[in-house]
Amino acid sequence: MKVALLSREYPPEVYGGAGVHVEYLARELAPLVELAVYCFGETRALPEVAGAYKPWALLEGEAPELAALRTLSVDLLLAQAVRGAELVHTHTWYANFAGHLAKLMYGVPHVMTSHSLEPLRPWKAEQLGGGYALSSFCERTSIEAADAVIAVSDGMRKDILEAYPQVDPARVHLIYNGIDPAQFQRDAKSDVLEREGIDPSRPYVVFVGRITRQKGIVHLLEAARYFAPGIELVLCAGEPDTKEMGAEVRALVSELERARGPVHWLGKMLPRPELIQILSHASVFACPSIYEPFGIVNLEAMACGAPVVASAVGGIPEVVVDGETGFLVHFEPDGSPLGAPKDRDAFARAFAARVNQVIAEPGLGAQLGRAGRARVESTFSWSSIAKQTADLYGSLIARRG
Repeated sequence: MKVALLSREYPPEVYGGAGVHVEYLARELAPLVELAVYCFGETRALPEVAGAYKPWALLEGEAPELAALRTLSVDLLLAQAVRGAELVHTHTWYANFAGHLAKLMYGVPHVMTSHSLEPLRPWKAEQLGGGYALSSFCERTSIEAADAVIAVSDGMRKDILEAYPQVDPARVHLIYNGIDPAQFQRDAKSDVLEREGIDPSRPYVVFVGRITRQKGIVHLLEAARYFAPGIELVLCAGEPDTKEMGAEVRALVSELERARGPVHWLGKMLPRPELIQILSHASVFACPSIYEPFGIVNLEAMACGAPVVASAVGGIPEVVVDGETGFLVHFEPDGSPLGAPKDRDAFARAFAARVNQVIAEPGLGAQLGRAGRARVESTFSWSSIAKQTADLYGSLIARRG
């Protein structure tokens, strides 16, 4: 069967969990189906990539809503390009509308994997302005008409059905995210740490993610005020979503440095081998997200043997087993568009208490790390995920035939 896989991100332009998902899913799907990948950005010299597309130059400009219009311009090109495919599979709202258009034009099934939901990310209006209404329109139109919707966690499945009650539950399929445990495993070397000025002999907490409301970095910085003396903080975080978000994070980092000493802020997305080394030596991996349908980065940390302290939101409790592979911290949202904890200081103290507990008991940290690695190996295989996905494709094509 001829399958077109559509994504904004594809190697080497990968910056988030959805991009990682598509990269590994494509690798494992290639032996199972006739696969063609279509993505945004520069031309790729990769055999599976049938096309890569850039936005229309006429839509360039600083107005925030233009970012959404640029996405739609690429969607039109993608929809044109996939003619001849027997099924189209899209990832994130950036590509969903292209899949919907292909379904209408060519009469082929549209599968969309839901990595997040626009109604549950209202803070994006801060970044996109009126473009948030466009991204919401694209997602709603696509998800309500898709032949199948893949939820990457059971929590995500529940969110889909609550946010979009028009979606038939029978069309929503649970297929987890995954990881390659052969690639993500402990690296005993320390050259990357030494280059970045991180002392591997001292306990450190590491955060990996975008500087966005969703990832909760501001709440981690608030929690770090209560870390025990001697615990260092390492932020693997690149460009912020907005200038205002960047300024807020810089102010919190400066305040923390005045109170506790240097914060190691690596303001770039590290190559995967370098990230693996930093995860391997971490005393704790921190995931303070306020919204996380799955949280693939937690799997990456667990695969490297790092104990996890995370917010108990979305699909994270399906990945991190509380008290076994790490600790979950209760998160009660305040109901505002920014999605902050109802009691920010209480959340910060609770998060820090778990971090301090793990680091104060080295035997506990090692035990959690071993259990995390074992859970990754037993539950989250990409080969199994690809087989489930290909079986879903086959059932949809057979139904059309």
